[in-house]
Amino acid sequence: MIEVIGTDAGAPASLPVPLRQRLLEASLVAAPRRLHPALQACFGAALPPLLATDDLEACLEQLAQCPPEQAVVVLASGDPLWFGIGRQLLQRLDPARLRFHPAPSSLQLAFARIGRPWQDASWISLHGRDPEALAARLQQRPAALAVLTDPGQGGADSVRRLLAASGLEASYGVWLCERLGHPDERVQRLGPTDPLPADLDPLHLVVLVAEPPPPPDPASLPLFGLPDGVFLQHGDRPGLMTKREVRIQLLADLDLPAAGVLWDVGAGVGSVGLEALRLRPQLRLWTLEQRGGSAELIRANALRLGVEPAGVVEGRAPEALAALPDPDRVLLGGGGRGRLAVLQALLPRLRPGGVVVVPLATVEALAELRPALEEAGLRVGVSQLQAWRGAPLAEGTRLAPLNPVLVLRGQRP
Repeated sequence: MIEVIGTDAGAPASLPVPLRQRLLEASLVAAPRRLHPALQACFGAALPPLLATDDLEACLEQLAQCPPEQAVVVLASGDPLWFGIGRQLLQRLDPARLRFHPAPSSLQLAFARIGRPWQDASWISLHGRDPEALAARLQQRPAALAVLTDPGQGGADSVRRLLAASGLEASYGVWLCERLGHPDERVQRLGPTDPLPADLDPLHLVVLVAEPPPPPDPASLPLFGLPDGVFLQHGDRPGLMTKREVRIQLLADLDLPAAGVLWDVGAGVGSVGLEALRLRPQLRLWTLEQRGGSAELIRANALRLGVEPAGVVEGRAPEALAALPDPDRVLLGGGGRGRLAVLQALLPRLRPGGVVVVPLATVEALAELRPALEEAGLRVGVSQLQAWRGAPLAEGTRLAPLNPVLVLRGQRP
């Protein structure tokens, strides 16, 4: 067999006794060159001949030539089948000859060190990858995210810059984990303004843990265009909210009057309607969301922003619309397949000069809903919003796209 043994940063001294014995009984040991001095110091003359895995192609070629009866040990970092040498070994060698002995992965060690269960955690690797993938992942607001950094792409600094660009600095605790498993490992939590260590080890990863953002001072918030991280979100569906750039456009398209009734139908966390109240405090806002627990969440967000809706309704449209006063402005979000029925139910209620705005993700939805506005005699307009956010790229900045949004707008004469 070719025994593929995962190691931690304390290897070879930290190897369990049975695995140490297999190593000593082997006729060939393949290991990263950085481990060779420690192997020689630990085992001395008893150490079998060494082969470096750093030159992977040459190493695989030599391992492929080993006869089946030859005992071979391959040392790898952590779990060899998780971003390790295991994949290449399986591709080039007979899988029946390979036996894997994983050590804890860096992901396991990181969550163990910060003392957090990780069954709900996700991960993303930036090794040789564009950081745009992290920007897209952050839009989904994961509960916990381990980022395998690439020092060549900026490492932990890139992660923090992307977090700031996403407006989520207040929504995540940032843990910097260096040399995990090594006797001088270092794990520390970083505040938004804390500098990175001057002696930051290239062997590090970052763990982001979602936290309720602290209550903001409403007076310190911008007039409009609130950062996404200001809003509390549903724990089981984080990221399900209107992003800042889209929110700004929708507020403009609503052409908010100084007073009147605003419906936010499919309100989600209430982000658009609540921000509208900051712009027009005399508006009477009614939010409607069918998701359980939404009313409590929207009220909590209203309290954080220092505004007070006229009504927060937890129910299904169009049935729940009957209890609402006739609107001057309507934002229709969500709805899915039932959105056309909701639109047809609310249009007769729209007051003279009223405006309805519908953000859409697909052209099929636009084709379905536009005729309803035209048949009701509204002036119809269509626009598309495509926004990008800056993402670090090596020493520069590139633009990471948000999902494009179609905006259907209708105004009653």
